[in-house]
Amino acid sequence: MRRIYHLSTCDTCRKILAGLNTTGVELVNLRERNVSEEDLDFMFNRLGSYEALFNKRAQKWKALPDAARPKEDSEFRQLILEEYTFLKRPAAIVGHLVFIGNDAATVAALKNVLESA
Repeated sequence: MRRIYHLSTCDTCRKILAGLNTTGVELVNLRERNVSEEDLDFMFNRLGSYEALFNKRAQKWKALPDAARPKEDSEFRQLILEEYTFLKRPAAIVGHLVFIGNDAATVAALKNVLESA
């Protein structure tokens, strides 16, 4: 499987995608289709935490009162499935590898894998 979840309206996602070889990669705009339970659970199994997949920079996260913020992995999972903005982006699955977020090391590793595959 070769899939990248992103937001087409996000300048950072657009910039990252422009620098990648996305031939043969399914690009999923999260506004049109949220992450599937299967893909989310696959990423969890690779990373060991739903919190690691969670975007704490999202405006909706900042608006949540402390009492409503998730404390357990199952709560992070549920929020990601309910609201696409809570998935850290871009989120890529390439074979058995998972790449989450936009830090330089992650993007470089994703680019390397896509170019060698």
